[in-house]
Amino acid sequence: MPTYLRITALVLWLGLLGWWAVAGMNPGWTKTSVSTMETDPITGIEYPVWKKQFVPGVDLVAAGTGCAAALVALSFLPLRKRNPNHKNQ
Repeated sequence: MPTYLRITALVLWLGLLGWWAVAGMNPGWTKTSVSTMETDPITGIEYPVWKKQFVPGVDLVAAGTGCAAALVALSFLPLRKRNPNHKNQ
């Protein structure tokens, strides 16, 4: 059982890092909208345009790392052994 928890924690953590890298790898907080600069075709003035886009930040990486660490910590707890001679009555 402890091995399964550790493997699950490792898969969770690596999957989270992979998703974070593919989804934008934002070194700041998670963003739900991003701005891009566009230029007005007539005046040539640049202005920001906001669009809805989810970009995961390090706060989600920290939360996922905490969950994976909790699974690893749970794997070190002693397991209760079942008594095979115990009969349910």
